[in-house]
Amino acid sequence: MTARARHAEALPPLADSPEAELVVAARSGSEAAVRELIRRLNPRLFRVARGIVGSDPEAEDVLQDTYLAAFTRLDGFHDEARFSTWITRIAINHALMRVRRARPLEELDTVAEDETTRILSFPGPGTELPEAALGRTQLRQLLEEVISALPPDLRLPFVLREAEGMSILAIARSLSLNPITVKTRLFRARRRLRGALEQRLTGGFDTVFPFGGARCAGMADRIVAQLRAAGRV
Repeated sequence: MTARARHAEALPPLADSPEAELVVAARSGSEAAVRELIRRLNPRLFRVARGIVGSDPEAEDVLQDTYLAAFTRLDGFHDEARFSTWITRIAINHALMRVRRARPLEELDTVAEDETTRILSFPGPGTELPEAALGRTQLRQLLEEVISALPPDLRLPFVLREAEGMSILAIARSLSLNPITVKTRLFRARRRLRGALEQRLTGGFDTVFPFGGARCAGMADRIVAQLRAAGRV
């Protein structure tokens, strides 16, 4: 048995472990820690990617590229920031690079304050998880239609705040924006959704862009297999 395998076996169950401890274990080659980090981060990073690229398959590709980039250069991560914040920025960069490659004539160099060129299409009825009820499906479709109507510079901060629950400061850091700018954009987004429609949407934003079950487990399997082949776990 290798030293890495012995280290992984010695680890306690990781479901309740702090993020920082999981990162330390992942640096030491713990497959279990890598899988737990992926499990925790999949919903957030998928929503971030899906808020930029145009389809679920593209968003999954962005996730895979993001995890491989992050876990193969963990030595470049410094504890001044949370790991989740660091890897969120990597996901944003990979998603934007993918959009640039697909649309070379558009100006998409950064998540800039005047960025208004990206258009997002949302998944249709067939993409909802099989076990979801009809009412939940209809609610998710309604939410995605309303979010889709927001201008691009309002859409991503809104998704990060309402769907993912990120703080103003975390969003500002992830998007390289002033926190005041983030607050302004969130206010403008909410103002567009006010009234009767906003009342129907209250409390339902956590249903958009789901990424769980078999897809979540499959992502972890693919990343671990590639990291194992590279001798990282």
